[in-house]
Amino acid sequence: MNSVNPFQNKTLVYIATKLKKSAMDLLPIVLVITFFQAVIIRQPLPQLGEILFGTLMVIIGLSMFMQGLEMALFPLGESMAQSLTKKGSLFWLLSFAFALGFSTTVAEPALIAICKKAAEIAAQGGLISQDPAALKSYALGLRLTVAFSVGFAILLGVLRILLNWPIHFLIIGGYILVILITTIAPEEIIGIAYDTGGVTTSTITVPLVTALGVGLATIIKGRNPLLDGFGLIAFASLLPMIFVMGYGIFYFGIS
Repeated sequence: MNSVNPFQNKTLVYIATKLKKSAMDLLPIVLVITFFQAVIIRQPLPQLGEILFGTLMVIIGLSMFMQGLEMALFPLGESMAQSLTKKGSLFWLLSFAFALGFSTTVAEPALIAICKKAAEIAAQGGLISQDPAALKSYALGLRLTVAFSVGFAILLGVLRILLNWPIHFLIIGGYILVILITTIAPEEIIGIAYDTGGVTTSTITVPLVTALGVGLATIIKGRNPLLDGFGLIAFASLLPMIFVMGYGIFYFGIS
């Protein structure tokens, strides 16, 4: 009679728990779609088999993604922040913060898509030339502006933790600046600027930046990880609006 391997049992239970948690996270979306399809539209779902299979793939993928965050990105961000702080080099710590924000944003698919679409709409509206080189230049400039702003935002957030600056003053001041710049920015860039504040917080940026903040607040004496470790993502959402409107003023002039 074959004995049951306790390790295999624990592994299967662990996997089942993760899959169940992901399924519960996805359940509200499934319920909403099912309700509107059955009660409002009153038509069967097209290609039901493919939809069910795709939903299963989403549950598995979400479980693996969350496991990857717990195993790699969160520990990596915290350990690098702590190592750089122990090294005692402010330059390298700030350089890492800027590079982390810039690199994770410049390759963000949502940002690439919105910059490309913004260039196409600007060309259709006669704001820039229809020439492919002009479209590419405008989209690339917009993309690099957002990436630079996020890098600067993470750098500013790290300085806030190191110097114990009150976060509410920085956030309130930032949004006051957004309002002021909005009054002089070209109308054509304002909506894009506000949207870029949302697309910058990607699935890679958020866990790494959060881990960076928590890691710093954990190792610096007198800092509380709960009070001081969070807030970097707020800067990453705020500063792109300011920088992109500045890019619009540079490109199109003051309205």
